[in-house]
Amino acid sequence: QVQLMESGGGSVQAGGSLRLSCVASGYSRYMGWFRQTPEKGREGVAAILPGGAPVYAYSVKGRFTISQDNAKNTLYLQMNSLKSEDTAMYFCAAGSRPYLGWALRSYEYNYWGQGTQVTVSS
Repeated sequence: QVQLMESGGGSVQAGGSLRLSCVASGYSRYMGWFRQTPEKGREGVAAILPGGAPVYAYSVKGRFTISQDNAKNTLYLQMNSLKSEDTAMYFCAAGSRPYLGWALRSYEYNYWGQGTQVTVSS
């Protein structure tokens, strides 16, 4: 069983930055960040593969950076140059099953946090 707790969301003006954190308890093979809006549904933002390589959605590549601190059992998402379209509820996710190769698809993950809201005003 993996428990995930996100923090770091908030309101920021366009062009600003935020850093999300996700503290995890329990074993997982890979972790990622997703976001959800009523219009777009849930979409993958970034993930760290089982080998440690990061992957990003095209819409955030070059602006967001995913990282993890294994000593603190914490996953981070540094978000720079934020845009209004980044406004969403952001979720941390963890997968304990064998990796199928779909890092940015929600069905790859079997544990989810409660989410943290990010609002970007233009």
